[in-house]
Amino acid sequence: MKKNLNRRGFVKTTLLGSIGLGLMGNRNYTSGRTGSSGRRIGIIGLDTSHSTEFTKAFNDIAAAPELDGYKVVAAYPRGSDDIKSSYERIPGYTDEVRKLGVEIVGSIDELLTKVDVVLLETNDGRLHLQQALPVFKSGKRMFIDKPMTASLTDAITIFEAARHYNVPVFSSSSLRYEKVTQEIVRGKIGKVLGADTFSPATIEKTHPDLFWYGIHGIESLFTLMGTGCRSVSRTYTEDTDSVVGVWNDNRIGTFRGTRSGVYGIGGIAFGEKANLTLGGTLGYNELLIKIVEFFNTGIVPVKAEETLEIFGFMQAAQESRLKGGASVNIESVILKAKRKVKMSF
Repeated sequence: MKKNLNRRGFVKTTLLGSIGLGLMGNRNYTSGRTGSSGRRIGIIGLDTSHSTEFTKAFNDIAAAPELDGYKVVAAYPRGSDDIKSSYERIPGYTDEVRKLGVEIVGSIDELLTKVDVVLLETNDGRLHLQQALPVFKSGKRMFIDKPMTASLTDAITIFEAARHYNVPVFSSSSLRYEKVTQEIVRGKIGKVLGADTFSPATIEKTHPDLFWYGIHGIESLFTLMGTGCRSVSRTYTEDTDSVVGVWNDNRIGTFRGTRSGVYGIGGIAFGEKANLTLGGTLGYNELLIKIVEFFNTGIVPVKAEETLEIFGFMQAAQESRLKGGASVNIESVILKAKRKVKMSF
């Protein structure tokens, strides 16, 4: 697998094998779900494969009934202006979703007049705050794909804006819903005493190192360990990251980010009753079901506090690298970022 593999393309390649949603093959998407009032989805950003794959899932009449009649009906194509691997994909992905029965619109404001809920899919996390604000102002529920933002400060601002407008929002990697991971969360091995996860951690110069792709493996780590990480230390080389987190109860969780060799996603959880290796095939199905449940109820499956701690972990790892691997306190990192937030909604 090539070293410069696209951030979301890897997840697509690795996880799509048995998605169970009929995403591949010849389907009549335009005669699929109706997208009735209350279930019309709008997409912001057509510079990622998630936009097309999610559209195929929602618009396919043969897709999982748990998707509850939701349909992607409109999309605003703008994505990154300067990340080549993203902006070069916009024309092709725009044509692809148009063929799936999706109307292409010229602005977010226009999109919001045609839809009930929103998937913010732009590949460039730097744009998410400015793209999210009009959605919050419209009162529409929204899922924000990874990377949620390109800074901890923007992540805090997004959640503050959501609170200000009283509009629920969440962000998650599909790896959170990997089968074995969820079995562990439900108690299969008893209390998790520690965990090691790994994923690609390709670096994009416009984002802090782990925000761009390492977020996937780090989200797996937090899904297993829960919140309460106290400090982070990071060892960085050109090909590998090793990030060690120490939790408040002295449990240790580690993330290994790879930039060479065989790119894979996985890990191991150490429990009271057993140790269990993550694995198995995974698609987007479980994430999409969670998104639909969120659209229906307004109840977020991943709390803002957990997402912000994940961002604090990644920002602390960034600062640890600059300090030669020294331990960095997450709480101090988050407090420092909060002081930079400007409530200009």
